[in-house]
Amino acid sequence: MNARLQGTDTLDARQESERRTLDACFLGPYGENDGLLEKLVVEFLRDHVYWRRNFHPEDPPAIPTRAAAHPAYQAFEARMRRELHSLSAALKQSVPFHSPRYIGHMASDLLLPGLVAQILTLPYNPNNVSEDAAPVTVDLEVRVGLQLARLFGYCDDTSCNDCAFGHLTSGGTLANYQALRLALALKAFPVALVAAAVPDIGLPATAREAFNLPRAAGVELVDRWHAWLVTRTPGDRMHWRERVDAERLEQRGIADFFARHGELRVPVVLAPATAHYSWSKGMKLLGLGREQLWKIDERDMRMDPDALDAVLERCARDDQPVLLAVGVLGTTEYGTVDPIDHIVDARDRWGVRGLGFGVHVDAAWGGYLATLFRNADGTLRERADIAGEHARFPQPAVYDAFAALARTDSITVDPHKLGYLPYGAGAFVCRDQRGVSLLAEQADYVFHGDAAPDYFARHRRLGQVIPEGSKSGAAAAAVYVTHRVMPLDHLHFGALPRQTIRATEHFVARVEAFAQAIAPMAQVAIPFMPDSNLVALALNPAGNLDVARANRFVQALHDGMRCDPRHPLQMRQFFGSATTLRPGIVGDAALIRLCARLQLDPSTFDDGDADRLVILRHTLMNPYLLDHENDISYIDRYFEYLAARIREVVGI
Repeated sequence: MNARLQGTDTLDARQESERRTLDACFLGPYGENDGLLEKLVVEFLRDHVYWRRNFHPEDPPAIPTRAAAHPAYQAFEARMRRELHSLSAALKQSVPFHSPRYIGHMASDLLLPGLVAQILTLPYNPNNVSEDAAPVTVDLEVRVGLQLARLFGYCDDTSCNDCAFGHLTSGGTLANYQALRLALALKAFPVALVAAAVPDIGLPATAREAFNLPRAAGVELVDRWHAWLVTRTPGDRMHWRERVDAERLEQRGIADFFARHGELRVPVVLAPATAHYSWSKGMKLLGLGREQLWKIDERDMRMDPDALDAVLERCARDDQPVLLAVGVLGTTEYGTVDPIDHIVDARDRWGVRGLGFGVHVDAAWGGYLATLFRNADGTLRERADIAGEHARFPQPAVYDAFAALARTDSITVDPHKLGYLPYGAGAFVCRDQRGVSLLAEQADYVFHGDAAPDYFARHRRLGQVIPEGSKSGAAAAAVYVTHRVMPLDHLHFGALPRQTIRATEHFVARVEAFAQAIAPMAQVAIPFMPDSNLVALALNPAGNLDVARANRFVQALHDGMRCDPRHPLQMRQFFGSATTLRPGIVGDAALIRLCARLQLDPSTFDDGDADRLVILRHTLMNPYLLDHENDISYIDRYFEYLAARIREVVGI
């Protein structure tokens, strides 16, 4: 056998192994793995019962066996069964996320390791606010933070002072809030040290210089402060802590802090125009105000580096501090990736010029795609190796963005999105653990004593730094076990996004043939080529120039792909979602190009029903969209369905 054919056979064997491994990952579109799930749940439910019975087995059973025969017991059981059957019946009208016919929002089938781990952990009911209430799952959550840190290229060596730290949240929104909290604490703390006149730690000369320190310099200053405190006597240590705490923004509040330091202005957050609405909510929640969220112009739905530089130039000129620059790794509407490498380069350039700020990446959607870029030893893969597995992914700019993640300051990622885990499991990860101490809140009934020097002993006190007051440890168990069963590299977890990226490329290629076939009835275009596994489609009925009519046309198409609890799910062939393109975000040049492709008149945009363009949005995260086992392409079937719907809507 020649070398070329032998290599092909090896590749086919590897792909076959990947597919069979993925077959064991999910309950399955048809419930194919029901026996496996049932066996696991029953096994570990029994194991939990044995655990209960072996905790002081000398204690007698509190519930007598005769209780089940009592009428009151039986009446309660009957009521419970009735309500559970009612709930089960109602849930049959839920959205069928498990099916490859579902290509709507960011949801799909759940990975069995995480699902079973969560079910297994729920009866133990751990509360991860404290190691006293969750001695096992708190430790797992800290380890999840390290697993994600390794995925993004952060230091995960707990013996290093600058080791990363991460924790879970209810979702990406709360993780973004945490990014703002930490950034603001690190921005303001050096000012408190200057105001308190702490000696011998190398403080900046003025509050203004302190407020504009680069993020890394701020973290180093926090480290020097803690090291200096250790050298003081207990009484002196308490004196300086109280003195500095009295000057902190967290103590004074935003209004009083900035009134005391009149030379300082409230900092701004720079985010792309496509940034998630959680950033606006977070600015209001922290009291910074929505006006301090500055939106950066985009180029093809990706942050424009030139626009970012222009805004930073303006900030430097006007003495306007910057808190964070936010990049998005996979927008929720278009699957596009911001130039993270350019953003961190800008941070480094402006930091040495006296305009320091942090860089946060909102990778709620695209974070787990980083598994495709990571070798098993944690190193970054070469772009050529990744590109050899795909038709066009990753484009050079996308590769550079993922490669730059290791240089960012913090990252949001959602295990309950492309991690295929139950809601709600978001995550926040910061590159350097040392600044996290600024978020600490003391509660004597939960936390005891000073922070321990050991990494795990210190960070197990999650309740001191997380926004929540209580949270389930079951989510931590689900994420941790999944990452252990499917390590976060291209050989293991990466097999899953690899399938979805290939499906996306098939979808994109299929659009061209679909557009030609449907041209007599409608114009079709992909507004912006995706960088991940999200694809938007813009459509306009043939001969129409009016935006409002195009919107009604697309809304009618979408109505046939929405979950309607009044009708059986089986009446729907496919489930999809829709979003909008707003002229102010798209930009004039891109809008004109898109209107030309759709044969729309740009002048028909108005302030009423046509202030934006409605488009279809497709989330391609089901690994069985291209069903090789049965030689079925659900993507091809979708375009056949969409063509039929278009004919129906236009009346042909």
